[in-house]
Amino acid sequence: MHEFVLSGDGQAKNGVKTLDIAKRLMDYGFHPPTIYFPLIVHEALMIEPTETEGMETLNKFRDTMIEIADEAKNKPELVKTAPHNTPVSRLDEVKAARELDVNWYMRYPSKT
Repeated sequence: MHEFVLSGDGQAKNGVKTLDIAKRLMDYGFHPPTIYFPLIVHEALMIEPTETEGMETLNKFRDTMIEIADEAKNKPELVKTAPHNTPVSRLDEVKAARELDVNWYMRYPSKT
């Protein structure tokens, strides 16, 4: 077993949700984890590092989570409006779910 589950419940008092934490992780260079699963853990973040991750990366992730918890306490708007350092800012999750557009077109150069 190599995964573990955290709960974002402790940040609710600051108005920060699990989704906000996952998006803030992107600003630190981490792929956002699976959120809200498993259903038995309220505000779940399922962390699944691969077997090839070294202690340096795991320690960096730990430090990042501590930093995000501090931001949630002292600067909650920074976490609630994340990501800030990605090419695309925060998407409207409701609109994306209601107006699903998954078309992707790849153009191949002509063989002439």
